[in-house]
This record gives sequence, C-alpha cells and structure tokens, in this order.
Amino acid sequence: MIRDRCAVFGIFAPSEDVARLAFFGLFALQHRGQESSGIVVTDGQTLKRHAGSGLVAQVYDEASLSNLSGFAAIGHNRYSTTGSSVEGNAQPLVVTGDCGSLALAHNGNVTNARELREELVERGFEFRTTTDSEVIANLIIASPGRDWVDRVTSACRRLIGAYSLTLLTVDSVIGVRDPMGIRPLCIGQLGDSPVLASETCALNHIGAEFQSDVEPGEIVSYSSEGETQTSIWNNQRRALCVFEYIYLDRADSALAGQLVYETRQRMGTQLWQEWPVDADYVVGVPDSAIPAAIGFAEASGIPYCEGLLKNRYIGRTFISPDQRLRDLGVQLKFNPLREVISGKRLVVVDDSIVRGTTTPHVVDLLRKAGAREVHLRICAPPIMHPCFLGVDMATEQELIANTKTVEDIREHVGADSLGYMSLEGLLASVRRDRDTLCTACFTGDYPVPVQIGLDKFALETAK
Repeated sequence: MIRDRCAVFGIFAPSEDVARLAFFGLFALQHRGQESSGIVVTDGQTLKRHAGSGLVAQVYDEASLSNLSGFAAIGHNRYSTTGSSVEGNAQPLVVTGDCGSLALAHNGNVTNARELREELVERGFEFRTTTDSEVIANLIIASPGRDWVDRVTSACRRLIGAYSLTLLTVDSVIGVRDPMGIRPLCIGQLGDSPVLASETCALNHIGAEFQSDVEPGEIVSYSSEGETQTSIWNNQRRALCVFEYIYLDRADSALAGQLVYETRQRMGTQLWQEWPVDADYVVGVPDSAIPAAIGFAEASGIPYCEGLLKNRYIGRTFISPDQRLRDLGVQLKFNPLREVISGKRLVVVDDSIVRGTTTPHVVDLLRKAGAREVHLRICAPPIMHPCFLGVDMATEQELIANTKTVEDIREHVGADSLGYMSLEGLLASVRRDRDTLCTACFTGDYPVPVQIGLDKFALETAK
C-alpha cells in the first residue's frame, strides 16, 4: 500500500472563525494523512496549538476549537515519511528563537535533513522530535534576515528535496513550495481572505474560490499589510510527483489545471488501448481507481460494475480487531457483491501494486465470491524504486516489481492476466512532459540527490 504524504492548510481571515475553517479544511484533506492532526492559531500576541493522534474528527471537539481563537491559522494532517508515528511528532510544530515564534506544517521530505540537523545541534539547537520538519523550522529560526520572508528564503536555499509548507507567525501566514514543485500547494480566496491548501477540494469544502497554484520556488505571505509574493529560484527542473495524479489527490481536486477525476478516466482509456481483454464487467478497486475503471469501461464497451464495495469507516481506529477479525484482512475493508459477480469474467482496475501483499487478497476475495476470471489492469507502471520525496511506499527490497517479472507477479497475485500502464501511456494520460514530473519510482531517475539507504527513521538515531 502507498501511504502519503501529509496535508497542509493555512488561512488569514480576521473576520472569520479560523480554527473552525481549518478544521473543515483538514477534514477535506483527511485522505492525505491519518496518523495525527493539529491546528495552530495566532491572536497577534501568542501562538496557540492543539494537536493529537488520530483522525481529524477524533482530535478536535467544540471545546478545543473554541480555545483556538485568533485571526490566522495553519493546520496539518500527518502520515509519517520521516520519523515515527507518535504524538510527539504531530504537526504543526512550534519553535521559538530570538526572532520570535514560528509554527510550521510540512508536506514532503527533505533529503539533506540529517546533515542540517547535525549542524544545528552543533550551534546549540535542541530537537524535541525526529522529523525533518523540525529541522526546517529551526533552520528558518537560525537563518539571517530582516523579516520572516527573508529568513524563509535563506533557509530554503539550503534545503534539498520536497516541501510544501504553511508557516504561521504572530502576525502572518506564509506559504512555500520547493523549486521543483514536487508536492502541491494552492491558493484560494474566501471573500477577502486568502487560503492555502494542499488540494483544491479543501477550498471547495469551506466555500473558497481557487485562485492559483503556488508556483514552484515561490513564497507567498499574508498579513494585515497585504500580500507579498517572492520567487527565489529560476530555471529549475519541474518535478511534480506523478502519483498525485494516480493516487494521492482526491478525484474532485484540480491539479495543475486538470481535474484529477478526468485524468484518471484517461488512464482507464489508455489501459484499454494497451491491454484489451474480453470480460463481462469492469470493476474498480475503491476509491482512487474507480474513475479509471469507468474510463476503461467507456472505451471498451464492457459494462462498469461496483462489484467491490469499500467500508469507508475502516480507516485508522483506536479499537483493534481481535485475532479472528485480523485474520480476515482485506475483508474488513472490501466486500464483494457475490450475487452480481458470480460466474462473471472481471477486469479489475487498480491504481498500483507496491509490495504485492494486498492485491492477492483482493483477487482471492473476488474468486471466493464466484468470479470466473480476474484480469488485473494497473494505472501505474511497475514500481521498482522507493520514494524519498514524501511518499512512504516501501524499501527497494520490499517492492515486488524490483525482484519479480510481470509474469511472476501475475502468478503471485493469482490473476488470469496482468497489464501495467506503460510510462508513455501514463504521460499521455496526465498530458504532461516527462521533464515536468517526478517518475523516479518507475525509472530510478530522481530529480534531486538522494541517499538510497536512508529510511524514514534516519533521524531517530541522529545525535
């Protein structure tokens, strides 16, 4: 299973209940992180924070939101890509230095975080977490500048990797996107108030109008004095993560001017062109692959069928199943419509195969429900290399396509046939040139230097 990522949110709105708006923005972005959530607000004097482990609806209540009064806020949903899944690593983080207090929410992964952390420790900085996000925050505090934008600019020139940030000071909200634009960040407008979010679906949920994407290498700042925009990089390679289109974004979000739903439909059309097959029904694995399954069905003329239903409340919970339920595995998440698919030949469209641990259970579930044939069609090309830029996939040794052929994988998952999208077909579906995307998980061509052996717990042992 692919696990992203994180969600960031920010709003400067003196006439609004900013904590409540941040809550609903994070609620819309729940799919980007389910380990913890946090909101920080400013009242012009102090930064007030509330954060905890769990889903957005579990972390906040009316009392906690009422205590977060102020005129600007940032928020964060976390899935850990650097550092353990513990409450102490929840964001936004708040750090304080001679220049004042700063809150930071981060989506991405900084590949030179360990070296920067060691340098900051030598300069006397203490670290409370094991995240690269705290490294970024302290680097900003340690950087020279006349104001916060200057300090952010100075710090970002030293960062390598992926980062979309929302920052909060006592009087401003700042948004930052790395020079290659690996992770998304957009700007909306709620009346006269600016909003920052990882995806446009969060803007829609609070009634804000999309204005633009934060450009790669751009810093935007909002305060009572108005808006400032600073571009601190030029002529850099663009490398938006292609998995934002395949899996990470919600289908109702617009990414770089394209509705993700329509992009995924084109993936399904392309899959039919590359891997046609005779079947009775097309089935999408919920939720991200459903638009692609619909596209496959429309292109092929094979009827689309919701043959596999998802329990949308099976996400992170504080109640662990007993061993008998745990052994049911994927059945807790998916339930096949036995009466519909029994005796039928199915084309099953999914977004990706990573470790190859979940897919065999899905195929087996469909066969036990009576499916006569199961033909798998995968929107992503074979994933052969790990991600070091904000998506927790697996190590190289754990990636099934790194050690097995397509035929080996077909046998492993138990499908009658298996077809992966070609990289060329994927690029045609997303309608972007290869040199504007990060496709390193397929090709091994990373847009920035990475340390191949580095894992998400690298800072756990840093001194």
